[in-house]
Amino acid sequence: MKLDILAFGAHPDDVELGCGGTIAKEVAKGKKVGIIDLTQGELGTRGTIETRYIEAAESAKILGVSVRENLKFADGFFINDKIHQLEIIKVIRKYQPEIIICNAVEDRHIDHGKGSKLVSDACFLSGLIKIDTKTNSGESQKHWRPKQVYHYMQWKNLEPDFVVDISEFIDEKMASVLAYETQFYKKNSNEPETLISTKNFTDSVKYRARDLGRLVGVEYAEGFSVERYVAVDSLFDLK
Repeated sequence: MKLDILAFGAHPDDVELGCGGTIAKEVAKGKKVGIIDLTQGELGTRGTIETRYIEAAESAKILGVSVRENLKFADGFFINDKIHQLEIIKVIRKYQPEIIICNAVEDRHIDHGKGSKLVSDACFLSGLIKIDTKTNSGESQKHWRPKQVYHYMQWKNLEPDFVVDISEFIDEKMASVLAYETQFYKKNSNEPETLISTKNFTDSVKYRARDLGRLVGVEYAEGFSVERYVAVDSLFDLK
């Protein structure tokens, strides 16, 4: 299956928090979108591997994505090396996306920056014809390099290079986030409290999107950074 967009997250829920609204919007436009989780989030204070899979599946259903996979890298300990790069290259060549979206280039959680660089490096390497990868059935894969690599915003308030208006999709974004019931705020939860399980954090997801929207004259928006200049055909393409 060829995808238009492939979104990567170091942990299940990274994609939803960073670009859930954008994904929902592109799906509504008819684009085929997939999500790849690098780890199972097994070091998370709350929940279990099993509950994260259930929550991730429910969230994917809310966003309407075509496929979701988990590469089962070691949470907290995966590195940017040949072994991990090849696994991501296989996925990129499998789905041949035009656009890849991945973690913030810098963030509080060490996996976010690592995941960002790992995916970015794999995108370049995936276009090299002399790197041979094979499908599960043993067939050689065709080399493929996405046209664009974008990075969503996470814990840190990094300056975005552009924003996407998600005003009509803020409800889908929040629903996809809250599908992770073990991770985020839930009244009377018996799970231990963490920085992201507070009501303040859940509220911040929405008011951050609202603040980005305010800055560009819309209700809600999500921000992204780029790896190369964004080109337009006309000044009137910019809102």
